Amino acid sequence: MSDETRRLKITVLAADNLYRRKLFQLPDPFVVLTVDGSQTKTTKALERTLSPYWNEPFTVEVKPTSVITAQVFDQRKFKKRGQGFLGVINVQISQHINVQAGGDAMVTQDLKNSNNSDPVQGRLVLQFSMEPADPGRNTSPQAGPVSRSRVSSPSPSGAAASAAAVAGPVAGAAAGGAAGAAAGAASGASTSAVPTGTTPSPPAGGPPARTSVRNTTESGDALPQGWEQRIDHLGRVYYVDHNTRTTTWRRPPASGPSQAEPADSERRRHMNRTLPDANGGASTPRVGASATPAAAASGASLGPLPSGWEHRFTPEGRPYFVNHIARTTTWDDPRLRGNQAPSSNRAAAVAGIAGQTASRLGPLPSGWEMRLTAQGRVYFVDHNTKTTTWDDPRLPSNLDQSVPQYKRDFRRKYIYFRSQAAMRPVPGQCHIKVSRNSIFEHSYNEIMRLSVSELKKRMMIKFEGEDGLDYGGVSREFFFLLSHEMFNPEYCLFEYSAHDTYTLQINPHSEINPEHLNYFRFIGRTMGLAIFHRRFLDAFFTSSFYKMILKKPVTLEDMQSVDADIYRSLKWTLENDISDMGFTFTVDDDRFGERVEIELKPDGKNIDVTEENKKEFVDLSVQYRVCGRIKEQFEAFQAGFYELIPEDLIQVFDERELELLIGGLDEIDIEDWKKHTDYRGYTESDQVVQWFWKFVNGMDSEHRTRLLQFTTGTSRLPVNGFKDLQGSDGPRRFTVEKSGDILALPKSHTCFNRIDLPPYTDYETLASKLSFAIENTVGFAQE
Repeated sequence: MSDETRRLKITVLAADNLYRRKLFQLPDPFVVLTVDGSQTKTTKALERTLSPYWNEPFTVEVKPTSVITAQVFDQRKFKKRGQGFLGVINVQISQHINVQAGGDAMVTQDLKNSNNSDPVQGRLVLQFSMEPADPGRNTSPQAGPVSRSRVSSPSPSGAAASAAAVAGPVAGAAAGGAAGAAAGAASGASTSAVPTGTTPSPPAGGPPARTSVRNTTESGDALPQGWEQRIDHLGRVYYVDHNTRTTTWRRPPASGPSQAEPADSERRRHMNRTLPDANGGASTPRVGASATPAAAASGASLGPLPSGWEHRFTPEGRPYFVNHIARTTTWDDPRLRGNQAPSSNRAAAVAGIAGQTASRLGPLPSGWEMRLTAQGRVYFVDHNTKTTTWDDPRLPSNLDQSVPQYKRDFRRKYIYFRSQAAMRPVPGQCHIKVSRNSIFEHSYNEIMRLSVSELKKRMMIKFEGEDGLDYGGVSREFFFLLSHEMFNPEYCLFEYSAHDTYTLQINPHSEINPEHLNYFRFIGRTMGLAIFHRRFLDAFFTSSFYKMILKKPVTLEDMQSVDADIYRSLKWTLENDISDMGFTFTVDDDRFGERVEIELKPDGKNIDVTEENKKEFVDLSVQYRVCGRIKEQFEAFQAGFYELIPEDLIQVFDERELELLIGGLDEIDIEDWKKHTDYRGYTESDQVVQWFWKFVNGMDSEHRTRLLQFTTGTSRLPVNGFKDLQGSDGPRRFTVEKSGDILALPKSHTCFNRIDLPPYTDYETLASKLSFAIENTVGFAQE
């Protein structure tokens, strides 16, 4: 390889989705280009944007071994050490362009971090252009748009679907099957993000797309009649054919037959096409000038097409097939599929599968369609983005495979649950002001006076006498404190199920409070509100309570968590002969010291329990003791709950998953906590950080929970643990920041899951200060 230097034109085009380091402030990004550590070029800074468009060209000297480094900085923070960096990419020239032969290349790479722990995201787009070493050599691009830094495999994916859209059978035709799309990509169809028949437009606020003058390229080369060269908002060159109203990445040949002739020929071929006759014979459609005799001969040798199929050709002469029964197109000849099921059967199979899954998982999201491949495999078409996938959008499969199976199943359902329109927040804010000392009464008055549409707006909780702003942490603490009050057995609304457990159940004697049904409706509303806004309640209930919400039948096993003594008695009844025991279809209930006899069925006191009907007796006993005694209370709770959470959506979960949805996880895994922790000003190896984790390891489970509540506003974790901790604007990892004087106490920012830990000089000071802060901190303030 020669080390001769060449002049390379680098155009810094754009960046996309840069990281936002300040909640209320956008960066002023600019790029610094460095070639081999010596030549440096800098773009201008664009104000307040996360998707800047520079389109600035620079000329540098490069060799085949040269490496170009492009760093993105925020001009607002550039002078502050370690705060202005937004990401970097390193590009090896020889991987994208032949320095000796010249040519053009487009490079799109994800921004990476350098050597600090600050989060980085987004992509940077560069364009390379170099004249060939031989001036007499043709420099016009022949191989499509440009090379890319990442290549997608030919599978039912976005790239394959886009390829089918650009180089597919007919502009505007229905999207083909997954097999057809994959075949199109595999056979060399140009991958494109610009759909056939449309003209891409630049983003709002960005510079306008550059177009050529008449029908010439920027280099002066003539284009055929009716063609135009344009550049999209990312700087990629594409070509518009106004004759056929299509777009392509491929540069059309400068000379050749007029484009109007193929267009007219295609129009005539469209008008003259024929369908196979009813007895299986087919009239061969007329083949335009672009169809090859070999292709026509090959089709004739295979015999007639199946009923409902038609053979066509693209303007480039490539054959494809139209299935008028399923309204699809494909590159594959149906006569070559030995194991193909009839298309009408496939359509019926799709309808059957769709009906079965819809009954369990609900309908597909808007714009989605279920289809079958020729081999009977289900795939899904997203008409919104013109892509295909094997994965059911209601049950996404891109999950962490290291977690247990039950967590993966729950997360699949949870993603579907959150994707439904009924679970989307309403624009606006819902302000609720409460007092810590009277949180139950104040919350009841506030939540019950607001409409459901108001409650679906973003919650902004304010505690009286406190200045804290609610970006998630205040509302998490609100639900934490309110759940402790709502489910307090002293209010006689709920009671503990047994003496040795802390699972809750509805108190059957709650009517001692004349307003108890209104309170149960309020509690149902509050639980639905917590689920809707992704908050947890600090409470767990009996399995029968979750089953009743899901409208599942209760069983004898559910009786065990309600009353263990009665469970053992009923179980003994099933396992032994009770013919001479004198049982009748009645049960005794204790109502404030008064014994009341309840008939389990009409005239039950006169019906004896025998070996033949004892199973019915046990079932009716369980139904009464678990559900019958609290029927009015639960119906009031249910009315409030279903106001915010649709009944059909919640039934996607089972009772164990519903428990996780309402209460999260109460077990804290310290290794998981450490693994998903970020540091600011500290590193994981710093002594203060080591002392902090030593302190956490030495705590019992109760104090660990209080530390979690102090730093995040809740004592519960999502099902995926610390990985899915929620912040003010979505998932946000737990963070330890170096901040404060060594004499000060640690501070927490619950909206951001952050603890400010001063650089204490010894472990004893850290432990005492942190313990004091956890035990004595109440309320929120502003900084």
